[in-house]
Amino acid sequence: MAQHSLRASPDTVRIGVFDASFPPVLTIESGDRVVVQCVSGRPDVMPPASARLPVPPELSAIIAANPAMRPGHIVTGPIAIAGAEAGDMLEIRIEMIEPGADWGYNMIRPLAGTLPEDFHETVLSHIPVDRARRVCLLPWGTELPLAPFFGVMGVAPPPAFGTIASKEPRIHGGNMDNKELVAGSTLYLPVWVPGANFSVGDGHGLQGDGEVCVTALEMCLTGTFTFILHKGGGPSRPLLRMPKAETPTHFISMGLNEDLDQAMKQALREMISFICSRSNLSREQAYQFCSLAVDFHVTQTVNGEKGIHGMLKKGLLF
Repeated sequence: MAQHSLRASPDTVRIGVFDASFPPVLTIESGDRVVVQCVSGRPDVMPPASARLPVPPELSAIIAANPAMRPGHIVTGPIAIAGAEAGDMLEIRIEMIEPGADWGYNMIRPLAGTLPEDFHETVLSHIPVDRARRVCLLPWGTELPLAPFFGVMGVAPPPAFGTIASKEPRIHGGNMDNKELVAGSTLYLPVWVPGANFSVGDGHGLQGDGEVCVTALEMCLTGTFTFILHKGGGPSRPLLRMPKAETPTHFISMGLNEDLDQAMKQALREMISFICSRSNLSREQAYQFCSLAVDFHVTQTVNGEKGIHGMLKKGLLF
């Protein structure tokens, strides 16, 4: 196993888009570990000098190199895994996540969020972070513990998709905003292009399920990932069709759809299939088991493609 470092820079990030044609900025072997720096922000959300909240130089360089920068996730990558082909599965072990700045921000943006009809003004809050204590201090005095994760983790989408916005999570992963994917968790993604081409960004210091006002505690994070390639049967017999994950305590299925009801059905079907693949239960029994023992949560309701994730506690089936 080799260890690599990938810093955020104007040459190693993309802003707001995924595309199968983007070339990798780093190529590794299966089993390798990569420490990836990710930054978040744009000119209109930077803290004022009076706040004494220093901006990481990497973020300043990226902003300077993109003078017409618009809202969009800054993602670091792509990282190619040698030998990956369409139909394979990429296992991403999230080993460590560390804060990369002493602040983050939360923002209400007009025409966005879960209640765009109720909130029409921009509200921007800069939130100090105590990295040593791993807490943040909200403007009204409440202190909250950090639970950092990356809102965006995705491989390159199918080539037929062309250039797509990073906003909507899809079958390649992307902007899933799943707060369960903290350090110690594992994400599994289907591979759609040679190399898989994984990118990561949209650091969140903490978030509630739903991410209702359209932002979490948006902040710079540095993640350590181990990548394991699982060979499949090619595009006609892929190992995986939808993202899935697991934590030390739970298996996680995911559903993504602009209709929350359809996202729920997808997450449920994925969980039923998972249970059947790991047990001798029939589909009917797995359906009953989901009703008795699986919790389904609203992942987010603000990304166009809404999310539901099902959580099955480990040890109940086996």
